Amino acid sequence: MNRLLALVAALVVAAPVLAQDKPAAKSPTAVITLEKGGEITLEFFPADAPRHVENFLKLARSGFYDGQRFHRVEPGFVVQLGDPQSKTLPLDHPNMGTGGPGYTIKAEFNKRKFDRGLLGMARKSDPDSAGSQFYIMLGAAEHLNGQYTAFGRVVNGMEVVDTIKVGDRVKSIKVN
Repeated sequence: MNRLLALVAALVVAAPVLAQDKPAAKSPTAVITLEKGGEITLEFFPADAPRHVENFLKLARSGFYDGQRFHRVEPGFVVQLGDPQSKTLPLDHPNMGTGGPGYTIKAEFNKRKFDRGLLGMARKSDPDSAGSQFYIMLGAAEHLNGQYTAFGRVVNGMEVVDTIKVGDRVKSIKVN
């Protein structure tokens, strides 16, 4: 009986230690540096869109986005990049905005709201056609909620995003 009481007492003492949750994994981040100056810090949502986050980080680490230009700016709506053709094609070329990494990934729709600063993956009409093009929201767009994959957000540098013009070039994207 004494052994049983000792075991129960030991479990009561040890239970809080054993029950502690592991610290939450830190969300990955990346910094976009523009050629004209300025930095934009991004934080990602791996719990909401794991394949999209993994894809973006893989492309950024490989230098895929380095040297690309923002090919779309819609005031109050989005700034967009990710077409590798933007490195060399004229911005008014009919194929601008159609390029990608040579593969697509399946949609990961989630409950994130498409508000100012959110990162979304661009795609064609097929929900599973995203690849490398992404956009940063300049304002809210409720019609995108649940229709496009939200995979991150700007945590620093929205004032830089607000100054982006068509043709502005990315110097680098460094993953932290």
